[in-house]
Amino acid sequence: MDANPNAEQIKYWNEVSGTKWVALQPLIDEQIRPLGRLAMDRAALRPGECVLDVGCGCGDTTIDLARRVAPGGIATGVDISAPMLGRARATAEAQRVPARFELADAQTHAFAPASADVVFSRFGIMFFADPPAAFANLRRALTPKGRLAFVCWQALPDNAWMAVPMLAALQHLQPPPMPGPEAPGPFSFADPARVRRILAGAGFKSVQLEDVRETLTVGGGAGPADTAEFMLQMGPAAAALREANDPDLKSRVAAAIREAIAPYATSQGVRMSSASWIVTATL
Repeated sequence: MDANPNAEQIKYWNEVSGTKWVALQPLIDEQIRPLGRLAMDRAALRPGECVLDVGCGCGDTTIDLARRVAPGGIATGVDISAPMLGRARATAEAQRVPARFELADAQTHAFAPASADVVFSRFGIMFFADPPAAFANLRRALTPKGRLAFVCWQALPDNAWMAVPMLAALQHLQPPPMPGPEAPGPFSFADPARVRRILAGAGFKSVQLEDVRETLTVGGGAGPADTAEFMLQMGPAAAALREANDPDLKSRVAAAIREAIAPYATSQGVRMSSASWIVTATL
């Protein structure tokens, strides 16, 4: 057994998904940026503060956070994906934003105690192998008056932008093995009771969950055909198709997704509903 409890996720985000996210980064960031910025607003960031961005990916959030805590503040993005951090560093340098990035596992990394005023995450905290241990570790990184703010997905049926293409794909595919509701994955923090239990157990107080329902522009504002291709690369439909090596099968799945999302096409692109939680807490 690998000594690292998140070894499976580290392998996935470096060998399977990281390079895909880099390639699709502009589309992904445009789609979920509004949700991340809502969570940043709830964090009430102030100039001069130090903020830790957990699961920062390609750095879009870390760069935004760095601007919000300027002047005098520090934003440090942490992620387990080397390909994504490479893009993050290049983007920050190109935009001349002094954001920091560190290749590390936030569940086990030895952060300097009381070094951060805020721990933030945009859809980066749902993949820990041991969430109670991870949040206890992150709590130690916070100052005595530190605070937590993150956004995570609610359940799959409440997110049409993922559920609709998934159901279309399953017309032609065998359902993939379903992980347990608490297994690492995009919906592992969908249950509010579980979120409260984990955070309270890690020492957080005043835990609040804000129910956010937003219509998202999926795949960067393209039409159904290009958006279907995007969905074949990311999300539950992509996971269901990952093991299939039949090009004809992929074509049938793509056609089914195009048909399923066509009713959501607008002049601004494919617009579909989403449901997420913005979670805040204090020490």
